[in-house]
Amino acid sequence: MIEVILLAVALSMDAFAVSIGLGSKQKAGLSALALKAGVYFGLFQALMPLIGYLGGKGLLGWVEAYAPWIAFGLLCLIGGKMIFESFGEGAEEEISVVTHKVFIMLAVATSIDAMAAGFALTLLEVNVLTACVIIGLTTFVFSWVGVYIGNRSGTWLESRAELFGGIVLVLIGLKILMKL
Repeated sequence: MIEVILLAVALSMDAFAVSIGLGSKQKAGLSALALKAGVYFGLFQALMPLIGYLGGKGLLGWVEAYAPWIAFGLLCLIGGKMIFESFGEGAEEEISVVTHKVFIMLAVATSIDAMAAGFALTLLEVNVLTACVIIGLTTFVFSWVGVYIGNRSGTWLESRAELFGGIVLVLIGLKILMKL
């Protein structure tokens, strides 16, 4: 279960970083923005790993012998991407009005990684629905809090959150390989 909690925290870091960026630019309606960020990001982060898990289960019979290596590769790619992105500017820099359409685009963009990480759930001995709920709730909390942190402190924590998430994903990938 510790792997699921670590995975949930790591996957939520993209949404957390975007939420910090959104909160740093928002002066009014902060409560509504925080709630929307939590709901959109949490919902998409909960659904995408389920999709990845179901796809992984369908492929598992064909690639079972290589599944730990595939999960390791995917987690390292996702983690490496997050680490790389932590040194650049966020997408929310260009967003001036946060509409439902914008939230959907941001939620999809921050949760695509979670779909790939869902494949790793096929190798962990956990209930996938419980794991997805934990991932969704963790992302909800981090996104909600991220808006307030961004509003109070600006964007200085944004890239550090992505860096931390990327490192944790790589470490989870290494842990999967160590079970071989």
